[in-house]
Amino acid sequence: MDAPRKGGVSLVHGAIDQAALLASVADPDAGATVLFLGTTRRHTGDAVTERLEYESHEPMAVRELARLRDAAVGRFSLAGCGIVHRLGMVGVGEASVAVATAAAHRREAFAAAEWVMEEIKRSVPIWKCDESAAGERRWVHPETVFDGGASS
Repeated sequence: MDAPRKGGVSLVHGAIDQAALLASVADPDAGATVLFLGTTRRHTGDAVTERLEYESHEPMAVRELARLRDAAVGRFSLAGCGIVHRLGMVGVGEASVAVATAAAHRREAFAAAEWVMEEIKRSVPIWKCDESAAGERRWVHPETVFDGGASS
């Protein structure tokens, strides 16, 4: 039987502990560790973002994140994979999602981190509300945009 893989998944309601995430995937057989951080950017097209708000169906989101993690470990022969997604308000410059991958070689670690992020955006029940500096709010879910109009 193979040794258990390192890492895990979680949803948090505050800042993401990047050092803890990296430590969770550390492995002496890994020659490459990749940390991807998705952060709130100030501009999306012509819109100026003030902050993002994330909501989810937490039990379903955790199950789907765990499924993605396990799939990535198998697909890319990872020594470890950890995923943390933040919920609630996330200001400009702050991390809303972090993916850490550890593999024997960098190609697999980079490819796995990119694949996990694409799959999170596509399939995990986490919704993002982009609030502009003008007070406009727009809800976004993987592959779908909901126009929420102006906030009241």
